[in-house]
Amino acid sequence: MNTITQQIGTFGKYTYLLSNLVKRDFATKYRRSVLGILWSVLNPLLMMAVITVVFVNIFRMQVENFPVYYLTGSLVFNFMTEATNGSLTSILGSAGLIKKVYIPKYIFPLERCFFALVNTLLSFIAVLIIMPILGVFPKLTILLFWVPLLYTLVFSIGLGMILATTHVFFRDIGYLYGVWITAWMYLTPIIYPVTILPDIMQTTIKWFNPMYHYADYFRQVVMYGNIPNLQANLTCLGFSLLFLIVGFIVFKCKQDRFILFI
Repeated sequence: MNTITQQIGTFGKYTYLLSNLVKRDFATKYRRSVLGILWSVLNPLLMMAVITVVFVNIFRMQVENFPVYYLTGSLVFNFMTEATNGSLTSILGSAGLIKKVYIPKYIFPLERCFFALVNTLLSFIAVLIIMPILGVFPKLTILLFWVPLLYTLVFSIGLGMILATTHVFFRDIGYLYGVWITAWMYLTPIIYPVTILPDIMQTTIKWFNPMYHYADYFRQVVMYGNIPNLQANLTCLGFSLLFLIVGFIVFKCKQDRFILFI
């Protein structure tokens, strides 16, 4: 308990640094780009258009309001992907800074997750634009959009710390995770409804795939106008806290050895 309290106190001292690192990455991402920040809105819309053409017109995917269905699911999954991919390389990518000055090392994966959150909030504008155009008018429940994003953020921080730690000692994890994230996307009902799967696969996904629950929660409040029940919230919270605790323990136990491998 004392360790957690100390970490929280230390975090408070470095919030200014954290915000500046996020601003730095944000400025770097759109440097020398003509459209700049607009790409965070245009990119999901362009991907939505491509996926819709392929899966609706070619593969005849029968999902009501498919463009919005895909967009809401992919927004949450891409948030996790960007956050964890960034966290994975955060320690090695900041090796020069870590060797020069003392900074709590967890700041670096944490910053990548918050940077991904900023990009996701900008991409959410694309959802707000396309929904009324396609005749899907948001309900008041859309005001709860931040809840599944918060669950996803906490989950991504935990997983990101595990990946960042593992990558320091085992560099091949970067390549393996790239393959896994592709498989993970297809094992998550982003493009298809979970109901088309056999019962055994539906059960497996619901039990072992947290991204299914986060994406479904986001769709319920944004697209369908439903408020998920207590069980859905406890499931999302459980996955998030589990990965956050495990990630914190793994990172805490190994961070003193990072300097020997970076």
